[in-house]
Amino acid sequence: MNFQITVEDPLKHSCQALVVGCFEDEVRDPLFTEVDRAMGGCLANLFRQHEFSGKANKIRLFHTLGRIPAERIVLVGLGKRKDLTGERIRQGAGAAMQAMRGSSLKGCTTLLHLVGRGGDEFLQAAVEGAALGGYTFSHYKTKNDDNGGVEEVRVLFPPGVAANAADKVLADAQAVCEAVLFVRDLVAQPGNVATPSYLAEKGVAMSARFGITCRVLEREEMEQNGMEALLAVAKGSRQPPRFIILEYLAAGEKVKPTVLVGKGITFDSGGISLKPRDGMEKMKYDMAGGAAVMGTLMAVAALKLPVNVVGLVPTAENLPGGGAYKPGDVVKSMSGQTIEIVNTDAEGRMVLCDALFYAKRYRPAALIDLATLTGACVVALGSVATGMMGNDEGVKRAIRSAAEKCGERVWELPLWEEYGELMRSDIADLKNAGGSEAGTISAAWFLKSFVGKTRWVHLDIAGTAWMEKDRPYLQKGATGVGVRLLVEYLKGVAKER
Repeated sequence: MNFQITVEDPLKHSCQALVVGCFEDEVRDPLFTEVDRAMGGCLANLFRQHEFSGKANKIRLFHTLGRIPAERIVLVGLGKRKDLTGERIRQGAGAAMQAMRGSSLKGCTTLLHLVGRGGDEFLQAAVEGAALGGYTFSHYKTKNDDNGGVEEVRVLFPPGVAANAADKVLADAQAVCEAVLFVRDLVAQPGNVATPSYLAEKGVAMSARFGITCRVLEREEMEQNGMEALLAVAKGSRQPPRFIILEYLAAGEKVKPTVLVGKGITFDSGGISLKPRDGMEKMKYDMAGGAAVMGTLMAVAALKLPVNVVGLVPTAENLPGGGAYKPGDVVKSMSGQTIEIVNTDAEGRMVLCDALFYAKRYRPAALIDLATLTGACVVALGSVATGMMGNDEGVKRAIRSAAEKCGERVWELPLWEEYGELMRSDIADLKNAGGSEAGTISAAWFLKSFVGKTRWVHLDIAGTAWMEKDRPYLQKGATGVGVRLLVEYLKGVAKER
């Protein structure tokens, strides 16, 4: 999707569709009033006749019949004026793009960023909502049924309205959205395409484009590093595992990096502890954490943030082949700790524990991992919020703040000492699953055992990395969650320097 900034009177601007925001049961916004007057009061009549209320994310599209140069008006409900936030703008923009998908419209002009107080926050939100809301994954369709959707969006500023920083805000928002869509494409790819080798190749290509250092460890090097937990998961598949290392170092050698670790299971059958057949096809999304780490590095490099960031992506398939690891096995991790295998479907923590221990060699300022780790998190939080746990209040507080800004919600769960009892093994240092109770917390507790005193936060994105139905700027399928959250977090890191 292409974006351009245009300075012109909205009532003299020619376009296929003019996107106008409005508040619930209210017609007092200046821009809305101007457009309504030019349209002979028909917009206000929609409210008076209860044909449109302005409720959040409700859309009304109609022809102007030549009353203004714009061919159509797309009326976007933003809810109550007092509840207006950047996230409301983002959702409204996304909803508008989805509403226009079924039409023949290829271009539109938006005024959403000018609603209320306007400003850079709303401009960023309007661009993000449009870019993300207009996305579809149709790589494998031989017939396109949805007309392709909007391809060009003009961001309109009336003459006399300050738009000094608009170009940079627009460019930055586009860069972040490109990274999110990169992640969505990776996660949406079928498992016979997106293998560990494919993920590594994409990491190398992306790094070359954005000036990021990339190394990929293969099986022999992982063996030399003692990554036996990661390698155990890969034993059931003919696809060789990979360990992707991305380094973006723009803050100088003396600055400790933030290390991001992402689970990269490109397909998860559950292994010997085989999953039920219903929904197993979705388990291609089990590498969403690893993809989000790659996308975050891509966005940070595109924005040229003055930070040091390292991304680690342990990637493998979890299949029940003849060499697969089994319940009852004992595996030695890179840290030296031994793990009793209780459930081969608890494989994510196995690949992550070696990656988290590997991350300690960077002496990170903060260590953050993302993983589609537990179904229990979906039960607890659904698809609305990411589960957050960790050992450092400062990092958790910064992530919460970033979540409020970008709309990717997080919710903290406790990591009290008592939960550690669930992970104790009779024959090894740990077991890899703690049973039916507190599944999300016990999984995080397992990971905590490998980070030592490093400031660490775990983000369980099992419920937020994939949507089962459309939302305003999140279509059914891969969401790209984590990229915008981590970029906001890293912007905060940059400001602290």
